[in-house]
Amino acid sequence: MSKRKKKVVLDFWQLSLVQAFFHFLLAIASAVSLTLVFSWPLLGLFSWIQKSYQTVNLSLSQVMHNYSQLLWFLLWPGQTVLKMDNFPSSNNAIEHFTECKYLFELAVIVFIIGWIILWLKKSKFDNLSKTWTLIFMLLPIVVVPFALANFDSFFISFHHLIFHNNNWLFNPLTDPIINILTEGFFAACFAIFGLSYELYFARFLLRK
Repeated sequence: MSKRKKKVVLDFWQLSLVQAFFHFLLAIASAVSLTLVFSWPLLGLFSWIQKSYQTVNLSLSQVMHNYSQLLWFLLWPGQTVLKMDNFPSSNNAIEHFTECKYLFELAVIVFIIGWIILWLKKSKFDNLSKTWTLIFMLLPIVVVPFALANFDSFFISFHHLIFHNNNWLFNPLTDPIINILTEGFFAACFAIFGLSYELYFARFLLRK
C-alpha cells in the first residue's frame, strides 16, 4: 500500500474515532438533559398515582413547587444554595445534590455545545458508521436484564459506580424529599434516559 493510501486510511480511522467519541458523549448528554426535562411531569404523575405527597403531608402542587426549586438548583449555575420551602436537607444530602449539580450542568453544557457543532459542521460530524452505531446501541442492553430483575440492586450499583461516598443514602427523617423520589420514579427516569440514548443512535440506522 502506498504512503498516500496509508495516510487516507489512517485519516479516515482517526476521523471515525473522533466521530464515535463525539456522538457517544453527545448521546449521553442529550439523554441526561431530556431525562431532566421529563422528570418534572414524571414526578407529578408518580406523586399523583402513588399518593406520595400525602406521605409528606403536602399537596401535589406544593411537592411540584419544591421539586422545581430542586431542579433550579441542579441546573442553574448561579444558584449555589439549595433551598426548598417544605423540605429540609441534611449536610450529606446537600453535598450529594451539589455533586449531581456539577454532573448535570456538565451534561447540559456538552449538550448545547455538541448540537451547536452539529449545526455548524453537520457534513463532517453528523455521521457515524453502522458498526459504531450498533456497538453503542448494544451497550445499554447489557445492563437491562440486571435492571429489570432487581432495580434496587441496579440503583445501588449505579450510585457506587458514579459517586465516591454514601451521601446518596437519604434518611427520610432528615431528608423527607426521598419520600416522593420513589423507586418507581427513578425507574421511569432511567427508562427515559435509555430510550433517549437509543433513539439518538437509531437515527443513524434510519439513514442507511
